[in-house]
Amino acid sequence: MNESEMEAQEALEQAEEMPQAGAARSARVKQERPKRRGRGYRRVCVLCAERRALDYKDVAFLRRFLSDRGRIETRRRSNCCAKHQRILAQAIKRARHLALLPYTPEHIRAAGAGRSR
Repeated sequence: MNESEMEAQEALEQAEEMPQAGAARSARVKQERPKRRGRGYRRVCVLCAERRALDYKDVAFLRRFLSDRGRIETRRRSNCCAKHQRILAQAIKRARHLALLPYTPEHIRAAGAGRSR
């Protein structure tokens, strides 16, 4: 073999060793992916499941969706769909305006919401 044939042979060997762009992408996909964290099931909206109508006068039910600091719980924590979370927030705000629910945590402690009987 002459030098040009040897150089061509080496170039072919190097090309075989290096994966092509498409092959590299598929090789990355086939590698182990990190396991997803979270639930293996889909959470269902509490209000959709119970088919319950929200009302600002139902203070005991609305208290479930207030934090210990008196804030409205997020969708993630309250386990509501977007539609019911909007309705829930409006009902809590109406109940607060009518002094059925507290705005601040001081009022929660004074009312004794944390006590269980």
